[in-house]
Amino acid sequence: MPYWVVVVDDDVVNLKMAGQILSKSNMRVSAVKSGEALLEFMADNNPDLILLDIMMPGMDGFETLKKLRVLESVKREKNAQVNEVPVIFLTANENEESETMGLKLGAMDFIKKPFVPEVLVLRVRHTIELVNLQRDLETEVEKKTRENERLSLHVVETLADAIDAKDTYTNGHSGRVADYSREIAKRFGYTVKQQNDIYMMGLLHDVGKIGVPDAVINKPDKLDDEEYAMIKNHPVMGARILKNIKEMPGLVTGARWHHERFDGKGYPDGLSGEDIPEEARIIAVADAYDAMTSHRSYRRALPQEVVRGEILKGKGTQFDPRFADVMIEMIDGDTEYRMQEDGSERV
Repeated sequence: MPYWVVVVDDDVVNLKMAGQILSKSNMRVSAVKSGEALLEFMADNNPDLILLDIMMPGMDGFETLKKLRVLESVKREKNAQVNEVPVIFLTANENEESETMGLKLGAMDFIKKPFVPEVLVLRVRHTIELVNLQRDLETEVEKKTRENERLSLHVVETLADAIDAKDTYTNGHSGRVADYSREIAKRFGYTVKQQNDIYMMGLLHDVGKIGVPDAVINKPDKLDDEEYAMIKNHPVMGARILKNIKEMPGLVTGARWHHERFDGKGYPDGLSGEDIPEEARIIAVADAYDAMTSHRSYRRALPQEVVRGEILKGKGTQFDPRFADVMIEMIDGDTEYRMQEDGSERV
């Protein structure tokens, strides 16, 4: 496809000259005579480059470029694939102030009038090729980033499954806690990235149980003091395991503080209220909910109304009231009680 260039100038002679020069180099050229006309044109078009005169009646080139970037931003909200179109300013006078202003606004280059054909063609072609190269590199980086994120998620999910496999009675626990945590975060207004981050924290919140003997985790009888101390140490051990993952520092948050209580009576650090990281307060509600809605050696999953009552009772003591309310909202919307260990779908 030939490069598509829009030339903006109130002088018809300049428009014709630029059009002839660029057309001879197999470029597609569109001509408009004002900044206002360019904005109308750009509402439905996406050329490769704009040659924009600075001195024009009405809006000058600088004001036109400012409004163009606003227009592109609006278009990008509707379609993320819309790119900023590179702009080269056309000027009859070289002065430092104009050049500084243009560069600050994001112009790629300046071309002096009257045009030198070879210079015009080379600068237009080089600018378009440079921008295309940058976009190709950005696309490749984004592609590799997504591939790495998928790989990381797969590794984390595999590790979460290995953690859950230690406990005969909590199959899929980490995945459900991660799901519930993400849904709470979503309803609370977290961004998609923040939702994905808390999902990863939820998957690994119990990673410290790797260091707890299976016999203790699966003991059907009441734990003695020594065994209970082992269980209570798993948040500290989990944080120790995850602290070296520099790429995802937030993982430590979920692992260390998901057993803290809003009233300060939790462990391992006895934090309370707002001192407990917000993500950990979310995971704490999700973790408690899944514990009550999963089977244990000594009982089946609790009835939904009992679980709702326990969450309600824990508002302000065990749980942050805001996230307890979100959990109750989720329970009330789950009329078929699908959110439990035997549920057929995730939230």
